[in-house]
Amino acid sequence: MDQVTVALDAMGGDFGPDVVIPAAHSALQQFADLRLIIVGDQATLLEKLKQHNVQQSERLSIRHASQVVASDELPSHALRTKKDSSMRVAINLVKEGCANACVSAGNTGALMATARFVLKTLPGIDRPAILSLLPTTNGQVRVLDLGANVDCKAEHLFQFAVMGSVVAEAVDNLDKPRVALLNIGEEEIKGNEQVKKTAQLLSAAEIINYTGYIEGTELYKGIADVVVCDGFVGNVALKVSEGAAHLISDRIKKIFGKNIFTRLTGLIALGVLKKIHSSLDPARYNGASFIGLRGVVVKSHGSTSVVGFTNAIKEAMLEVEKNVTQTIHDRVAVLMQATETAEND
Repeated sequence: MDQVTVALDAMGGDFGPDVVIPAAHSALQQFADLRLIIVGDQATLLEKLKQHNVQQSERLSIRHASQVVASDELPSHALRTKKDSSMRVAINLVKEGCANACVSAGNTGALMATARFVLKTLPGIDRPAILSLLPTTNGQVRVLDLGANVDCKAEHLFQFAVMGSVVAEAVDNLDKPRVALLNIGEEEIKGNEQVKKTAQLLSAAEIINYTGYIEGTELYKGIADVVVCDGFVGNVALKVSEGAAHLISDRIKKIFGKNIFTRLTGLIALGVLKKIHSSLDPARYNGASFIGLRGVVVKSHGSTSVVGFTNAIKEAMLEVEKNVTQTIHDRVAVLMQATETAEND
């Protein structure tokens, strides 16, 4: 693909265009084959472009949208009454073929509901899932679902595994990515019926490199490339991890700021601490993919920085360039055909 066009919901998130516009400028400087369409209130965007000293060009244009989806707005209300929101218009651009992908830091529930309504799911995929990168001791791991589907059947988790495997293979350039199932233990007898049935489906699928159960304590050890769970478990695991990270950060600051001696120790260890912070910086892993849709949609964290939103744009670009949507479609089609053949036999 010669050029990738990404539509940006400029009005979503905690900081709106004050983050989106500088991030757009940064992304355009990094990627010569990128074109961006910034979606939002035109008067506001023109003023913000001026404030941030960013110019419109052939690679950076504005698409007006008269409405904004609030962060606490019900997805059903946004879907019904905000048909000209920056979020909806950005997703429409993907459906219309004017953009290859959409990135938004807006209301997660509304973004998922709108994307699913406008773009629809791929054939053979019952539900889209939220997939994101997390750091590990030796690299990174892709985890899904992180909150889109609270109640799942084993067949849904199996589909998540297929989609996560495709993304890890295509975007992360992994040969036969290791797929694990998040559970309360590694033994076969552990887990509920949903997890056990999913394990049976994954074990029987030659197209997936299934490695078995993985416990929460092993999530960050780098022993899997893709970890699958339902949205309830995934979202709780993610939020607990974020809370633990904040706790550790807070404790370190308090310890090093306790007295003159600990302050001096902190200064000595400053270089190491900065490296640790950089390797675990949430901005590096910003950009959760809504996979299973007939188009690329990436959700940025609402309070992310310019660097974080730029990384979300990069994630969208990679998924387009690697043709993730079509690859998932083809992989699922093969599985469906194999299932039909087995049933007929």
